[in-house]
Amino acid sequence: MSLPRPAGGGSSPEAVPFAFVAEAGAFRSNVAPPPRRRASAGELLGRAMVGMAVVGGIVGALLLGVPALDTERAPGQTQSSEAAPGR
Repeated sequence: MSLPRPAGGGSSPEAVPFAFVAEAGAFRSNVAPPPRRRASAGELLGRAMVGMAVVGGIVGALLLGVPALDTERAPGQTQSSEAAPGR
């Protein structure tokens, strides 16, 4: 189905009346979606375990990484070359 074109031959679309736009809200459906299904105990336990594993990984990375970033402490041994002097 196509709308009739204006007699002037213009290609501009026809203006939409304001009353049609104002009444558009009345045509929306008033049917509500079904309520969300509650998570089971197993799903909740699984989510908690995944969360604890993520947090534990972050804490472990910080515990291992922060001492390596410390610039105040000098290393226990200084590196020396094993090449013979004078060569």
